[in-house]
Amino acid sequence: MVRVRQIIGSACALVCASAVLFGSDSAIASGGGRNVPVGAPSDASSYSATLEQCMTSSNQLERSATVTGEIIAGATTMRMGMRIELQQRVNDTEPFRTIVAPGLGDWRYSEPGVKIYKYVKQVTNLAAPASYRAIVRFRWLGSHGRLLKRAELRTATCEQPLPGPPAPLTASMPASSAR
Repeated sequence: MVRVRQIIGSACALVCASAVLFGSDSAIASGGGRNVPVGAPSDASSYSATLEQCMTSSNQLERSATVTGEIIAGATTMRMGMRIELQQRVNDTEPFRTIVAPGLGDWRYSEPGVKIYKYVKQVTNLAAPASYRAIVRFRWLGSHGRLLKRAELRTATCEQPLPGPPAPLTASMPASSAR
């Protein structure tokens, strides 16, 4: 039963990764960040947070940021958790502020026994001009849900510039037909 869950968890991670990788031709930026020292993992390669896609547009509904978090189980890890929060800064003089919206800031947990857990979150309808980044928090849980370690990373910034003025409309005349 545990092996079936591992296979399903791995398959879900691959499907999510494929959707991000093959669903866009935009540039990919990798994340960077900082660790939270309390029980922080000894191997920083056991987790990552990446801004996979930053779509700009003159249409607010088409603006988006896609963030991926990945966590790898340690020897005593039973389950892993991940939480993605989106932050916004409207100008360079103000600090980033966490956006409160449905689906953001919720902890997502792997099934027991999963070795690699990947979570992809796309946020759409971004305001402009503004800068966005994600804070990704990680948890490694042992038996009985005991917290083994935790860490936090910050992704690269997704810049949403002020849209330019709309292009002027030009009237097109139908081609005249020869008689």
